[in-house]
Amino acid sequence: MEANIYNINGEASGKIKLPEVFDVEFREDLIKRAIHSEQSQELQPQGHYLMAGLNTTAVYVGKYSGYRRGRHMGIAIRPRQKLAAGAMGDVRKIPSSVKGKRAHPHKIEKIIVEKMNTKEYVKAIKSAIAGSTKNELLEKKHLFEKKILSPIVVENKVEELSKAKDIVSLINKLGLSKDIEKSHKPRLRKGLSRSSNKRRFRKSVIIIAKNASKVEKAGRNIPGVDVCSIDSLTVNKLAPGGLPRVAIWSKDAVESIEATLKKKEE
Repeated sequence: MEANIYNINGEASGKIKLPEVFDVEFREDLIKRAIHSEQSQELQPQGHYLMAGLNTTAVYVGKYSGYRRGRHMGIAIRPRQKLAAGAMGDVRKIPSSVKGKRAHPHKIEKIIVEKMNTKEYVKAIKSAIAGSTKNELLEKKHLFEKKILSPIVVENKVEELSKAKDIVSLINKLGLSKDIEKSHKPRLRKGLSRSSNKRRFRKSVIIIAKNASKVEKAGRNIPGVDVCSIDSLTVNKLAPGGLPRVAIWSKDAVESIEATLKKKEE
């Protein structure tokens, strides 16, 4: 399987033989499982203070106790605060009372991480990479101004780009300007999360480089565009939601992707 190599001006300047990883079977089910595993690892374990709601003088004296009893008084027989002169105070300790403990508090022992076998996860990354070569899948959620065969491989000069306007210029020349413009408008999620007013942008193009130290700083402020090195590739970056996204590869990244994935398997 071969692909065109494009220069910074968006013109084809040669050919490159793609590694076997670009020809793997695309499996959306495996990709979604890997995304679920990645997202679960970002969750923070939650617990509670063991004495929450219990630091009180309230005590349950028993149903048939003669002292501080609640029978035939028109009040519930529950743990009540101890007041002066043997008076009975407010109900405490139980979940249904004011300042009482929670009924089912979070437990630190709860397993919230969905684990996945290393080889299975690497297979999901390979499947996501292969999905980025299929135009029929990319056209479901991306806009192309001109017909261009995926994957998009660009010469190594793309790794030296240090300004956002240079990256935007390259994307426009590759015929993806409409797709970028579609991602410029922030979206607000439904529900209570709207109150935070956090802006969320649609995922558009991902730029994958062997050494992304310069180009990552240049592309981090472009809405919808992600930049990462081959060492930090994840399934969620390559195929958010399960469907692949448009990927722009540097030549060095394509040539060294199989060696990088082999290290992850070990």
